[in-house]
Amino acid sequence: MAAGSGREEAAAAAGYWRGPPWVALYQLHLVKAATARAFVPRELRLVEAFGYTLGGMFLARYDDSPAGKFDELVVIAGIVWNPPTSCAWAARVLVNSAEACRHGRKEVGLPSHVATFSQTEADALRNKPLVKSNSFLSLLGMRSTVSNQGNDREIEISETKGSCTRHLCNISVPLTGSHKHKWMGPAIRMSLPSFSGQIEDHPDLLKYSCQVECRVRPVRPAKIWRPRITEPQECPDGKISSKGSEVLAEPDAQKHTIMVLLSKPILALEFNYLEMHVDAPKIVIPHSKKKEVRV
Repeated sequence: MAAGSGREEAAAAAGYWRGPPWVALYQLHLVKAATARAFVPRELRLVEAFGYTLGGMFLARYDDSPAGKFDELVVIAGIVWNPPTSCAWAARVLVNSAEACRHGRKEVGLPSHVATFSQTEADALRNKPLVKSNSFLSLLGMRSTVSNQGNDREIEISETKGSCTRHLCNISVPLTGSHKHKWMGPAIRMSLPSFSGQIEDHPDLLKYSCQVECRVRPVRPAKIWRPRITEPQECPDGKISSKGSEVLAEPDAQKHTIMVLLSKPILALEFNYLEMHVDAPKIVIPHSKKKEVRV
């Protein structure tokens, strides 16, 4: 996640800053605990009930930052205990900027990867294998306030490494365009604690917090799917496969990332006029040479 504050010089190593008018979608999913455990370190206890934890995604576009303008998809594997509260654990972070990727890995300890975000404006899509929404919002009495106007924005996300491009997923985002004369929801201020680290650039287990100020409102959950495309693709192992094909030898981390994204959405929140500041991470558990780091 990126960050916002006027204290650029003092906090230059901590995150990104300066927005509004940033817009983001924060979507919560019911993720199978077995899927989340593929990412969460053994020394951390997963928050779970009936075999599920709370994960999801954070999708944002940053118009200004030390890394320039870029898009970001944070895939959240689940929630882990951090008494007396809990923290999120990011499974994978995708950005369409090499500098933003470097910053995420070097400064925050995030598992960042470079990706392409191909975007089109389209009406609500039909006849596609979508992740369906449920009646969770109606249980909260929020059904009548959920925005369902405007065209969806379809984004195709593909991870890139060198000359190799590997399709990850498509996301149909329910952002509603112009904000004139529309209720943007209440103004809120909150702190979102997260764990990071245990990557090659930061082998220690780290903890940081995102300080967020924005207007927030519930929206329809984004629709996420993986279409089967027959276009050939060259992979790091030198083999030629098809995008989305079961034959494609994907790394386990990417397979589990897709499983998180295709899990059941229960709540989606649109953040408008978003300002965010990322505190500099602190070491929670020093790295042991016996422990493996994630990619």
